[in-house]
Amino acid sequence: MSTTLIKDLVVKNRSYRRFDETAALDRSVLEGLVDLGRLAMSAANRQPLKYLIFCDPERNARIFDCLGWAGYLKDWPGPEPGERPTGYIVMLMDTQIKDPMGLDAGLAAANILLGAVERGLGGCLIGNIKRDELRALLGIEDRYQLLAVIALGKPVERVVLEKAGPGPEADIKYWRDERQVHHVPKRELREIILN
Repeated sequence: MSTTLIKDLVVKNRSYRRFDETAALDRSVLEGLVDLGRLAMSAANRQPLKYLIFCDPERNARIFDCLGWAGYLKDWPGPEPGERPTGYIVMLMDTQIKDPMGLDAGLAAANILLGAVERGLGGCLIGNIKRDELRALLGIEDRYQLLAVIALGKPVERVVLEKAGPGPEADIKYWRDERQVHHVPKRELREIILN
């Protein structure tokens, strides 16, 4: 794969929060995405991550109620009915194996989300979770630490990258304009390479 194709996937890999609920996902798609997560690098090759996958509308609705959606958009409670995710991947860490560096979830999530984009899908990695409620809903054993939820579906929103201002005080908060286009400021390359 050429660098251009990789960069295209990375640029398209945004946090999508609105989806076409008529474009259902099936279990095999979610299994394929988890397989990409499985193949990610793992600290000391311990491979402590486990997953739960869901694409049933009833279960999805109950999972949705356990999630927070966009911290900077204080007046937005999340996607409306008809624009909610059609699949979820719940990321767990097996505490009997453990990740010695705390990096595995990020590496696996990146693979999963890039794989989603390559399939014409989009997703959002969510850490704002009502953990006790979700654990009870899904019957997650105490042995597993609930790390994150990846919401997935066919995106119906447009996400635009913007240049963030210079310096540590730059406004990096994402926002939505009057057409509901989602704008995401990014620091420039020359600002983040220090030498």
